Amino acid sequence: MIKRNLFLSLAVTLAFQGIPKAQDPGFRVPEPSRAVRQAAATPTGSVNAGAAVLTSMDVLDNNRPISAGDTISIRILEDRREALQQTVAVTGEVQAPYVGLVNARGKTCRDLAFTIKRELEKNFFKHATVVIAIDTLNPADQIREREVDLEFYVMFGIVVRQGKYDLPSNEDISISQAILRAGGFAQFANKEKVKIIRKTPQGNKTILVNVDGIMRQGDLERDIFIRKDDVIIVEEKTVNF
Repeated sequence: MIKRNLFLSLAVTLAFQGIPKAQDPGFRVPEPSRAVRQAAATPTGSVNAGAAVLTSMDVLDNNRPISAGDTISIRILEDRREALQQTVAVTGEVQAPYVGLVNARGKTCRDLAFTIKRELEKNFFKHATVVIAIDTLNPADQIREREVDLEFYVMFGIVVRQGKYDLPSNEDISISQAILRAGGFAQFANKEKVKIIRKTPQGNKTILVNVDGIMRQGDLERDIFIRKDDVIIVEEKTVNF
């Protein structure tokens, strides 16, 4: 009987030693970082392409043209496969899923995506969502970009795509063109009083432009050119009921 009790006591002691000590109620076991989780979920040899994180064609870049030597990734959401990454050939072509060779050079990611979308919806998909991203630039383009001091302007407010835009050094961009580059006015935009905040030696200067008059009536004399560091603000139109 005594031996049996000793045996039970020893078994209970060993069992409790195997149980983790109680933690602070607020304690949580550290979770691996998002990058680590993605790396663990990505099979060896596969590519974590830029298009893998995109879920809408509305956010595709519509500014930078694709060049030969760029590395791009293409994904069709309805296909439920991983993004296909490839380098644009010297001829400017890429291999699009289901479609075959497509000319990409000179097109933006958005342009190329809609080109492939139209072809897919002819024979393969009732509705196709194509997302494309430039993962790496042609090394020669990267060197040129480092050598050039890029200039920008910023677009805020009631437009389709707000953000920071390149200001080309070899061409002039007018206020109406800047609005079009941003996808045009969104609903309820005040098209008649578009603000341009411009830095001057005397301080910030606000310029009001009737872009609606420029676009509808051809009032090109008021279609002023954008300058470096301009901030364009499209406010919401006031509606009185």
